[in-house]
Amino acid sequence: MYTVNKKNRYKQLVEHVFFEHFVDGANVIEFKREELENAAEKCKIPLPKNLGDVIYSLRYREGLPESIRVKAPEGKSWIIRPAGKIVPNSNMSETKVPNATPGIVELYSLSDEQALLAKVRYNRLLDVLTGVTCYSLQNHLRTSIECMGQIETDEIYVGIDRRGAHFVFPVQAKGGNDRLNIVQIEQDIAMCKEKFPELICLPIGAQFMDKDLISLFLFEENMDGISISLEKHYRLVKPDDITPELLKEYCARLPQE
Repeated sequence: MYTVNKKNRYKQLVEHVFFEHFVDGANVIEFKREELENAAEKCKIPLPKNLGDVIYSLRYREGLPESIRVKAPEGKSWIIRPAGKIVPNSNMSETKVPNATPGIVELYSLSDEQALLAKVRYNRLLDVLTGVTCYSLQNHLRTSIECMGQIETDEIYVGIDRRGAHFVFPVQAKGGNDRLNIVQIEQDIAMCKEKFPELICLPIGAQFMDKDLISLFLFEENMDGISISLEKHYRLVKPDDITPELLKEYCARLPQE
């Protein structure tokens, strides 16, 4: 009886999916996670219990099969990267926050990324989201990291919690009709591993939903790739809008919210 070990099984699955899409001269091959299931059925290979481990193993441990590597354009190599846009959940509840944005900033504020970053900063929304005391370290960090080349992070915060642990928060911000991209979050994680290896990295995404409604995402990296671990929506309001009844409602919320 012939059996396929885990290492070869993973490579055969990705190899099958790759050549389903590959054409000569291609620089990008896009595929969906479900295609690994189809490949397992077509190749009569036992389906792994955790499909995420297939991608994780070939990205970080085993590397891609030689049959795929040789198809890379001259001077380049294939890597597996996540894709997809991140859209705020319109069904999420809002949390009202007294607007601490300076009046002159409000007066000339636009709807772009810089205006969004300013509102996040002045209202200490990262502190509210994470429970960590955060400080803006640098805007628009442009740097090069191994295997990815040049990247840009909109803003970097560092922080400290009540235990004394230190954190780094790379922030990607999107205003208007732009959407957060999971590839940017992956780049931020790689940057933190290289530039801030001793700090706990918690990537953040910020998105304007309207002028005073901001969605914040907290991301984590696991065996399945990069996922959203927390999403919260904050509406900036006048202090008078924070009523005693509203405070009672917030106090009744479960702590994990």
